[in-house]
Amino acid sequence: MPPYALLAIAIVAEVIATSALRASEGFSRWVPSVIVVAGYGLAFYCLSLTLKSIPVGIVYAIWSGAGIVLISMVALVLYRQVPDLPAILGLGLIVSGVVVLNLFSKMQAH
Repeated sequence: MPPYALLAIAIVAEVIATSALRASEGFSRWVPSVIVVAGYGLAFYCLSLTLKSIPVGIVYAIWSGAGIVLISMVALVLYRQVPDLPAILGLGLIVSGVVVLNLFSKMQAH
C-alpha cells in the first residue's frame, strides 16, 4: 500500500480513537473503550509502516496537523465545540506550516 495512503488511514484511525476516548467516559463505557484501543492500535501500526519510506519529520507534521484539524471538525459536529477566531487562526497556521514543510523543505521521502 502506498505510504501516504497508510498515513491517511493512521490519521483517520487516530481521529476516530480520540473521538471515542471522550465517549468512553474514562474507560467506563465498554464499546467506546474498545474503539479507542483498536483505533490507536491501527493508527500506530499504519504510522510505523509509513515511517519505512517517509522521513519522521514529514510524517509527524502531517499526522499532527491533519489530526488537529480533523478532531476540531469532529468536535464541532459531535460536541458543538465551536472554534473562535483565535482557534481558527491557529488551525490555519498549523495547516500552513505543514504545507510549507511539504512544499519547501529539503527533507525528502526515500
